[in-house]
Amino acid sequence: MKSNFDAALKAVLKHEGGFVNHPADPGGATNLGITIGTARALGIDVDGDGDTDILDIRKLRVEDAAKVYRAHYWDKVDGDYLPSGVDFAVFDFAVNSGVGRASRFLQQILGVSVDGNIGPKTVEAAQKMDAALLVNSLCDRRMAFLRSLGTFKTFGKGWTRRVAEVRALALEMAKASPVVGNEPPASNTQPTSPVTDDKQPPAPRSWWRRFIDWLTRKD
Repeated sequence: MKSNFDAALKAVLKHEGGFVNHPADPGGATNLGITIGTARALGIDVDGDGDTDILDIRKLRVEDAAKVYRAHYWDKVDGDYLPSGVDFAVFDFAVNSGVGRASRFLQQILGVSVDGNIGPKTVEAAQKMDAALLVNSLCDRRMAFLRSLGTFKTFGKGWTRRVAEVRALALEMAKASPVVGNEPPASNTQPTSPVTDDKQPPAPRSWWRRFIDWLTRKD
């Protein structure tokens, strides 16, 4: 959902943390989840000296990272149109393990063509599937993949905690917004429409809504 990006990003950045340069991490120097390799590929030059080095990674700002995450992760997995909760689970998976892998795993679960590119058919299938079931299936497959990695002994504890927290938050999001709040891309000919009942009293604010309010509050 379009309205979920800011909150999803803040949750992702909580896991990604600040500057690290762990010798066992193949990504090298990283800040706010942006590796030095990604920064170089995108031409990020925070200090304006004409190149991208560790100093640029150290100086990365949240607003710099937000542009990268939206263009190269959220938009790549069609986060604006995936169901609430599913959008966050796929987004975090893409950040942690790659857009192509996250997209393929989602498509495998949905039973659609597996090409690593989320488009209208994948979005439509995701909208038709129970969001909680989809979140749980994706997180289960994500954990199976992580356990298969040679670096799991080093990073496994943190990865396991991250996926557990992503699962819990994504399920809360799905529960709070059981229908998609944005129309799918124009090429999708069968958009889903929210069903409302004006006779029903307004529901109390959920834990997820209180969490969203906290994430998006202006300090």
